[in-house]
Amino acid sequence: MMSHRIVSLLLLLALAGGCHRNVEPFDPSEEVVEPDLSAIFPEGVERANAARGDALPAMPMRGRRVAEVTGPPLTGQILLAPELAGRVPKGAVLFLIARTSDSGQPVAAKLIKTPEFPLAFELGSEDRMAHDMPYEGPLQLTARLDSDGDAATRSAGDLRGVAEGSHFPGATGVTILIDEVL
Repeated sequence: MMSHRIVSLLLLLALAGGCHRNVEPFDPSEEVVEPDLSAIFPEGVERANAARGDALPAMPMRGRRVAEVTGPPLTGQILLAPELAGRVPKGAVLFLIARTSDSGQPVAAKLIKTPEFPLAFELGSEDRMAHDMPYEGPLQLTARLDSDGDAATRSAGDLRGVAEGSHFPGATGVTILIDEVL
């Protein structure tokens, strides 16, 4: 009986005291202020790809240490097989993806809007999918012309090419020939 009264009293005190947060009624004239996220996201992450308007934005870190930058960028060119020139889907975007194996998780990726061929590319540590993942090889490179702009989907008629062999960061002259219709 006594414990029931204590629980009821504590509940009543909690309800009377209200919420511990200072929540006030909505004021439409109140100025909207962006929160300071510097304690959560380190300086520079939001600007990692700002200079390149055609690249994927940097992914914010979530509680992990940034991996050391382990290598210079891969550079090369992407070519389109002449017989596929008329099959490029209208409005297609190009996804350039580096993986540690044929079926492995992407290490780095870049989205290029309105690509024109031949296309010179550079894929480096700033293009990593997760900034706590080291950028090191060997890497296998794939280029895909995607009709819907969604990296997770593969549509009939999308075009794909794979660089021959594996490449380490710093490799130059890498060629990817887009020569396959999905």
